[in-house]
Amino acid sequence: MFLLLKLALENLLFFGLHFDGKNMFPKQLSAKDERECINTIAENSSPEAVKKARDKLIVHNLRLVAYIVKKNFPDAKDPDDLVSIGTIGLIRAAETFDYRKGNQFSTYASKCIDNQIKMHFRKIKHQMTEVYLGDPIESDSEGNTLTIADIFNSGVNVENDVELKINSEKLYRYIREELTDREREIICRRYGVPDLNGAVCKPQTQREIAQSMGISRSYISRIEKHALEKLKSRFESE
Repeated sequence: MFLLLKLALENLLFFGLHFDGKNMFPKQLSAKDERECINTIAENSSPEAVKKARDKLIVHNLRLVAYIVKKNFPDAKDPDDLVSIGTIGLIRAAETFDYRKGNQFSTYASKCIDNQIKMHFRKIKHQMTEVYLGDPIESDSEGNTLTIADIFNSGVNVENDVELKINSEKLYRYIREELTDREREIICRRYGVPDLNGAVCKPQTQREIAQSMGISRSYISRIEKHALEKLKSRFESE
């Protein structure tokens, strides 16, 4: 369970914080840059190079997710949730795209994003047909029966408890308030997050950070893991 939360936090750190000062998504890649990313992935270069190319492909197509949500689901009550869900489809598209089939990445990614969101709605519809809102779940401290309807009426959004939303402003604050100077430096350098002075660097590997700081890579790994645990704990406390 912790590994899933850690991976979710890492995705949130890397993708959710790559906005400019006006909370706009990064610009779309040029045809040349996109082809370079796809070629790097297709050629099975080093794992770090493949990951960097795939991350770049995803980050610069985040605006495609927002476009599809706005175009295909204009009546959505919470479009931010759909952007989060659609981003999962975008990540899967980057992981499964096959350039040999002759499709453009944006065309393939659009289908994956749309399918991911539709699958989300199908899941909700299926759950609603399988479970009665009046079914008792448990009793409270006074012996009153608690039903599923009570949970929905209380304003608790179950989906939001499962899916981590892209919420850069909150995460910036958590990094500033929860982490030590060293933890903050490592997290900022690992994921390309602006530091307290607003300076931004390209995401670096643990080995690169370790060499520049004069400490071991395993020590960097421990600090990074501890920092993510602190951020995870802060999110859970909210």
